[in-house]
Amino acid sequence: MSDARLNGAALRGAVDLSSLVRAAQSPHAPAGAPPAGASPAAPQSAVVREIDDSSFAETVELSRTVPVIVEFFAEGIAPSLGALIASYGGRLVLATVDGNRSPQLAQAFQVQQVPAVAAIIGGRPMQLFVGMPSEPEVRQVLDQVLEVAAQNGVTGTVSVDDAEAGVEPAEEPLPPLHQQAFDAISEGDYAAAATAYRTAIAQNPRDQLAVAGLAQVSLLQRLDGLDAAAVRAAAAAEPSSVDAQLAVADLDLSGGHVDDAFARLLRIFAELDAEGKAAVRTRLLDYFEIVGADDERTIAARRALTALLF
Repeated sequence: MSDARLNGAALRGAVDLSSLVRAAQSPHAPAGAPPAGASPAAPQSAVVREIDDSSFAETVELSRTVPVIVEFFAEGIAPSLGALIASYGGRLVLATVDGNRSPQLAQAFQVQQVPAVAAIIGGRPMQLFVGMPSEPEVRQVLDQVLEVAAQNGVTGTVSVDDAEAGVEPAEEPLPPLHQQAFDAISEGDYAAAATAYRTAIAQNPRDQLAVAGLAQVSLLQRLDGLDAAAVRAAAAAEPSSVDAQLAVADLDLSGGHVDDAFARLLRIFAELDAEGKAAVRTRLLDYFEIVGADDERTIAARRALTALLF
């Protein structure tokens, strides 16, 4: 399984789904009927639906309200996440895709083998894992998807009764300052988003979503326009440079290499002066918010940081 920890930077998107949406919306595209030959092992329900190339646009639109998990399968390998997704009570929707019958989707999501699982949040894709890990591991990833979705304002749910009746799922409104931050992020104005989150924290210091959101936006600000190759070269040439090591750690974290980011900063901590230690400690505390306080890697890194401090 790939690194399970997700972060908002991943929503910048590794693949572009816009061409698929345009194709599905074309007047020549088939109507949104169930895919021909739908697998009997993938029963349809309020939160589980089989889609294909032609019905994908509806799924993208739905992802703006509720996170959509996309599970690719093929003949002889039936979808298996239906019951687990249903256990989330409508906070997630599962879209199953027969990769052989939907080659455009398989290509867009870079699927080379099945089962393969991805997510769509707010119209943007993120790859999750290939193969089928244990249920606790999958549930951990799904919980992280919900965290990322919340940070991006996708907090709606699907009601079983409403979905069966064809009613659009209701989206829970964000608090005003969170909505301001979300709108600013959508426009690429990270400074305005950071200001909105700081205001929310000032009004309610216990607003953990705002704290995590600010850490996410701060990371996005630092990554914006960053030359990754130059940063890594600088860090290699000047291993004692705190700024260079912090920048590389940002790149590691944004790429999903959480352990590498933690290890890099913890490794240099003991050799730093007071100012350098303060900078690294502050950055690690931001990372703990992004990764999640209950994540095992956060717990281990926090324990290591405490040992270095005391």
